[in-house]
Amino acid sequence: MNPSLIVVGLFFIFVFVTLAKGIRVVPQGEEWIIERLGKYAETFMPGLNIMIPYIDRVSQKVVTKDVLLDVHEQEVITRDNAVILTNAIAFVKVTDPVKAVYGIVNFADAIRNLISTTLRSIVGEMDLDQALSSRDKIKARLRESIADEVLDWGLTVKSVEIQDIKPSPSMQKAMELQAAAERERKAAVTRAEGEKQAAILQAEARLESAKRDAEAQVMLAEASGKAIQMIIAATSTSNDTPLLYLLGEKYIKALGQMAAAPNAKTVLLPADLQDSIRGFLGRVK
Repeated sequence: MNPSLIVVGLFFIFVFVTLAKGIRVVPQGEEWIIERLGKYAETFMPGLNIMIPYIDRVSQKVVTKDVLLDVHEQEVITRDNAVILTNAIAFVKVTDPVKAVYGIVNFADAIRNLISTTLRSIVGEMDLDQALSSRDKIKARLRESIADEVLDWGLTVKSVEIQDIKPSPSMQKAMELQAAAERERKAAVTRAEGEKQAAILQAEARLESAKRDAEAQVMLAEASGKAIQMIIAATSTSNDTPLLYLLGEKYIKALGQMAAAPNAKTVLLPADLQDSIRGFLGRVK
């Protein structure tokens, strides 16, 4: 083979490789960090870029789209020593690729650890009930706390979401027992209140009945008094027929009540009944 052809072929191969190393096309949504002889040189933006072959190299390919970071579930102790389980997700965007590459070794792990630490600190200042019902408040404080921290890393925290926040299994069981005891207490209070109201109503009914009975007795006494006054007025003369009539009427009524009694088997009549009636009738005539 002709040596000159070999040289020409090697030359073309060298030129092709050189051009391939010097021409770089950066896709949309990425920015490339270029180092020249081990030092930062420039940042390639999306599109066609030219670099010096064999001297420049691509150090990092940084994704400038929103990055989803998942913070794994962890145990957090509240202010009242309750254990809850919580996890979160964060949406982060790289705004300065140079700081993101040279300011921190691994910004994704750094943000995960920062969120975990801050989340434990925020929840640790709350009671159990407050922590379980303050998801939005925790989210706002979490985002506010880490937003300034990540600026030095060339990052922007667009959003932080609390995926789940719940009591630990042992704490959940204790809460269920507490809720059952609270329901029993409320039921006992309700029963006691019902019995109290029933007793009050019964006492009021007895009081009202006693008042009515007293009023009836008063009315009967007044009626009896008027009747007696009328009898006295009628017997104030020499004619005692009305008085004898009333006595005879009550006498016969008492005998009827004795005969109508359920346990009355024998009715005893006074020995002078006939004389009394005869005298009564004789006087009436």
